[in-house]
Amino acid sequence: MTRSLAVLLAAAAGIFVGLQAPVNSRLGKEIGSLQAATVSFTVGLLALIVVASLSSGGISGVANAGKAPWWALIGGVLGAFYVTVALITVRTLGLSALTAIVVSGQLAIAVVVDRFGLLGITKQHIGAPRIIGLVLLLVGVVLVVRR
Repeated sequence: MTRSLAVLLAAAAGIFVGLQAPVNSRLGKEIGSLQAATVSFTVGLLALIVVASLSSGGISGVANAGKAPWWALIGGVLGAFYVTVALITVRTLGLSALTAIVVSGQLAIAVVVDRFGLLGITKQHIGAPRIIGLVLLLVGVVLVVRR
């Protein structure tokens, strides 16, 4: 995959994540928050089954999931927590504040994971520019979240 395509796909993923909370929140108003998170993951699961079935290698690789370390299997739980919290808190915080807080949390844990090479990620040097970036992001969060 080219870097340009990776950047475009990552931007699209960011847009979709940004839309996810208000879409799920709207569903939650109709059926309840946990029920909306369940529907969201069920629809996502069905879509992934179709796409994986049509991809090279099909869905048969799923059978090898047990070979992964235990912590590699909790991504769905982490995603379910995010989806549920986001669809509940977007009503109180608004989408921009929710997004600012979530992105700051993502960047903070990313710096820790990079620094210590956790979860199979190669260690990265964390210098002053990254620390300054984190501080500026936190300042931005405060400004966005303030009323």
